[in-house]
Amino acid sequence: MANSKKMDFVILGLLAHESMTGYEIKKRMDTILGFFWNASYGSIYPTLNELQNKQYVTLQEEKDGGREKKSYTITPEGKECLERWLHLPVEKDELRYETLLKLFFGSNTDDSITLQHIEKFEEKIRNQLVVLIAMESSLQHVLSEEDAHLNYLLTVTFGIKTYEAYLTWCIQAKNLLSKRAQGNGKVIN
Repeated sequence: MANSKKMDFVILGLLAHESMTGYEIKKRMDTILGFFWNASYGSIYPTLNELQNKQYVTLQEEKDGGREKKSYTITPEGKECLERWLHLPVEKDELRYETLLKLFFGSNTDDSITLQHIEKFEEKIRNQLVVLIAMESSLQHVLSEEDAHLNYLLTVTFGIKTYEAYLTWCIQAKNLLSKRAQGNGKVIN
């Protein structure tokens, strides 16, 4: 199943929790899911149309302060589709960081450029880690309110452990580049 088809299940999963507009779906993807999955409006709205055509979601149009609001709700068929997908084995987990791609080919430029990439990555990870830790704290306080909160917590703690490992790597990578810059051509951990 291609990644674009997985968008069906991301949206169905979000709508299984509550009805949302396309804007609200995008907002959730940019915040909560953005640590491990992302999408553009250009993929969300066509997916919503496709899900509506398959009768997995319904569309409710209403006026909200003179403005038209389109809200999507999962149907029983959509819930069945989501549950079938949840029972399938994972096809592929992938890691795609442009930072790592630039590091891999970094011997084609100066180490100072590579160091800049690492430092930007480190800054981004530090900022995101703060958000994940805040999410973890919030979820700890509401675990008993809804079954889904434990699932959210598991995802968040995975992110925290992963980002902590990324920060450890950043320190090691900067040290290795520093050793090479000091003329110590051979790099030993």
